[in-house]
Amino acid sequence: MADEESEYLIEFRRIGAYVKVSALDPQSGTEVSIIGSPQASEAELTRVATQKLRYMLAKGPSKA
Repeated sequence: MADEESEYLIEFRRIGAYVKVSALDPQSGTEVSIIGSPQASEAELTRVATQKLRYMLAKGPSKA
């Protein structure tokens, strides 16, 4: 599982009435995205995106 000090790349993109936040782990190349409200703070959107990324990293490699 990724440790708390891991560094992730975060991208914010405004799409209409929503914000798409992508989080990428540069070591594994794993990327996840979330859709959030533009009224939410960057810190909150980042927290949710990195939480999802950590979950996916802990889950292991995808068999897709």
